Amino acid sequence: MLAGKHILLGVTAGIAAYKTPALVRLLKKEGAEVRVIMTPDAREFVAPLTLSVLSENPVYWTFTDEDAPDQGLWNNHVHLGRWADLFLIAPATANTLSKMANGACDNLLLAAYLSAECDVYFAPAMDLDMHEHPATQASFSRLNEFGNIMIPSEHGALASGLVGPGRMAEPENIVAFIKNDLATKLPLAGKRYLVTAGPTFEPIDPVRYIGNFSSGKMGYAIANTAARLGAEVVIVSGPTRDLQLVPSIKKINTVTGEEMLHGVMTHYNESDVVILCAAVADFRPKEVAQHKIKSKTESLSLELSPTIDIAAHLGRIKGNQLLVGFALETQDALKHAKSKLEKKNLDLIVLNSLEDQGVAFGADSNKITIIDQSHNHYEYELKSKELVAQDIIDFIRQI
Repeated sequence: MLAGKHILLGVTAGIAAYKTPALVRLLKKEGAEVRVIMTPDAREFVAPLTLSVLSENPVYWTFTDEDAPDQGLWNNHVHLGRWADLFLIAPATANTLSKMANGACDNLLLAAYLSAECDVYFAPAMDLDMHEHPATQASFSRLNEFGNIMIPSEHGALASGLVGPGRMAEPENIVAFIKNDLATKLPLAGKRYLVTAGPTFEPIDPVRYIGNFSSGKMGYAIANTAARLGAEVVIVSGPTRDLQLVPSIKKINTVTGEEMLHGVMTHYNESDVVILCAAVADFRPKEVAQHKIKSKTESLSLELSPTIDIAAHLGRIKGNQLLVGFALETQDALKHAKSKLEKKNLDLIVLNSLEDQGVAFGADSNKITIIDQSHNHYEYELKSKELVAQDIIDFIRQI
């Protein structure tokens, strides 16, 4: 959820600033790039050097570079504010929150806040009486009206010895809050996607098999894109190599077509969208040798029988799922794809043609045509499989 995001962490002058090194470490562990901006007095509670080392970036607290005051080097608050994908102010003291609510701008952190165009989260940290004071509660309300998001303080022992609300949320709770909040705002939040990917292998004997050259890259790109957009994703994968998945994705490893069908059926009824991207082998040996077949003869005859057609089977039992199939054709591509759409009771079919340059098993690019139930077809230009995955999901969202 936070991987690759630019997070600007604002640290104000509260005792809870001692928690910010742990917070930076957690954000980095999630894959975020973190930059830290402090109020000048916050340096009394946590060392900028510590935050710089942990964030792997300079820490800012003045408008100009204090090491070279005569050179007029400017710490650009506009650039900092616009660099951020989200701005987290933690701890957020009553003083800073009041200034934010009223547009005051007497330090670099506040200037960056007023320049930010991203979501702003703030984690209040103050003593009980300050937290409950009407002026502070008014700051909370006004910042909420601005669209800023409060990470509620926790109930606990405070620096004064009082017990109650005002304790800054623990770093792990702050990170969890942000991730959950972002998830609810993503376009596929609440949707459940089931994706198949890769080849299937049908054994001939213990060391040989019938298979194909599918790499699984297209299916993995679809699964990752859906997960990044907030969907709950399950991928049923044939044998693949060196392909990475978003950590939230549940993966079911399979080898044969029968195993893949079983993996799909364990999640089919609960899925909203099912995308069958795997290249399932069409045939399997009628009999599988129990031992390695010796190469004593010049020729070998195998009797083959068809494997189960997963797409057709799912089409026959389809409920409310949106069922999307793939077709790989080498001739009369559009005609054959439309025929598969009808015979298998699919809602959409995505056509790949090996006749197009840059399209092949194992390639990083793809060129597709999407065909709907009315046989309207929509052609897309050659592009990376990640962008193709985005096109497919965008099309599905419009239905």
